[in-house]
Amino acid sequence: MGEFFNPEKGIWAWLSTLVDLCGLSIVWVFLCLPVVTAGPATAALYYAVVKCVRGRESGAFAAYLRSFRANLKTGLLATLAVLPAAALLLGLHHIARWYGTRAGGVLYLLYVAQYFALMIPAGVLSWLFPLLGRFDYRVRDLFGAAFRLTVLHLPSTVVVVLLTAQAAVFCVQYWWPVLSLPGVVMVLASLFTERIFQKYSPELAREEEKTAR
Repeated sequence: MGEFFNPEKGIWAWLSTLVDLCGLSIVWVFLCLPVVTAGPATAALYYAVVKCVRGRESGAFAAYLRSFRANLKTGLLATLAVLPAAALLLGLHHIARWYGTRAGGVLYLLYVAQYFALMIPAGVLSWLFPLLGRFDYRVRDLFGAAFRLTVLHLPSTVVVVLLTAQAAVFCVQYWWPVLSLPGVVMVLASLFTERIFQKYSPELAREEEKTAR
């Protein structure tokens, strides 16, 4: 009976995790509203999810705000660099899809080729803010590291990109998933990204060993 009322085990642990995921997702949405803060908000969400949801540390919201403040400057600059490029690539993708799906033939093949080519910039974007959430970087070095990880770990990159893209589509179509899905996506993405981060950072590998005990 004592185990049932133990806040660190059983249903209470699951409820605590659910509350953290929902709360962090909602905070992330509000901090993304100015748009230019989406980068540091995402880095903070990744950090809080890894440390407090997967790592079972307490104080998820304090960890989120601490990471947000620490990465605000670099995250803002990275976001400002990303926004025009992302808007351009997204616009080109929609144009290519419109012509490719209607005209068929060579234009459709070009649309498919462009779709796969987008995996590289989309992969860089997917790595940027998890990297910022876990490591200290200058903006230029952050983009360089994200590009290298995209190329060196392309299979994991593709999984994370598709997962993130599908979640974004789902949230656009139905508003309610945004109340928890951002946090859930970060948990799932971290299953791939953290494993790779640990290959390059002995400190993170030791941190994972402590969490697993």
